[in-house]
Amino acid sequence: HLDMIKNADYLIDLGPGAGDRGGYVIATGTPEEVAQEDSSFTGQYLKGVLAKHVGNRVSTIVGA
Repeated sequence: HLDMIKNADYLIDLGPGAGDRGGYVIATGTPEEVAQEDSSFTGQYLKGVLAKHVGNRVSTIVGA
């Protein structure tokens, strides 16, 4: 779910496809960094989600 992904501290995007066509690191970094990677399908969709939610990123630590 992209709403959950946009709030992650760090992403590792594997692909570009599934099965034999996947398993390669396409992009790593913050959601904003992955969104800038043109070869990342996740980044392409994430870019639109981030544009709608600028400044709303909050991290919560439970049980610390």
